[in-house]
Amino acid sequence: MSDLDPDFHHTVPAGDTLERRVCTRCGFVHYDNPKVVVGSVVRSKGKVLLCRRAIHPRRGFWTMPAGYLELNEAPDAGARREAMEEANADIAISGILAVYSVPRLSQVQVIYRATLNGGFSAGEESLEVDLFDWDAIPWDEIAFPSVHWALNHDRQTELGKADPPFANPPGENGDLLPGGKPLQETDG
Repeated sequence: MSDLDPDFHHTVPAGDTLERRVCTRCGFVHYDNPKVVVGSVVRSKGKVLLCRRAIHPRRGFWTMPAGYLELNEAPDAGARREAMEEANADIAISGILAVYSVPRLSQVQVIYRATLNGGFSAGEESLEVDLFDWDAIPWDEIAFPSVHWALNHDRQTELGKADPPFANPPGENGDLLPGGKPLQETDG
């Protein structure tokens, strides 16, 4: 190790309340912050666009187009990029549907409402992509709790029963699938 390499240790920096990694040489504080996920519930002619995951976690399960926000990227641009990457879909975003939190994963999820501007096909991260009528959504094969939340919140909005933006349903933190089944990150 040279004198220029950082030497981190855990301590509570002055003026802070939480233990952080701090460089003993220069005082730099390394903050570990939540990851931001962006995505969208995409509609076309009353149907919802879903992607069957080709990657882990939850490979083989259905999700909406979503993924991690990149550095220097606006959230809405990230949601459009994810739709293109996963579904080769050009989308028009109409507004924020919800902001969810999944504390155990240190995630904040910004989910938009969007419409499809044309065709779609499976991208590299998807096994298949399709449009589903509400009654045909494969509910038992949905990848993550927040996808259930987003689809249901979008449906409430479509039916005029509630207005976005939404947050986690009461008592929900992303650990359980509907029906109380524990989420197994490695399923699929």
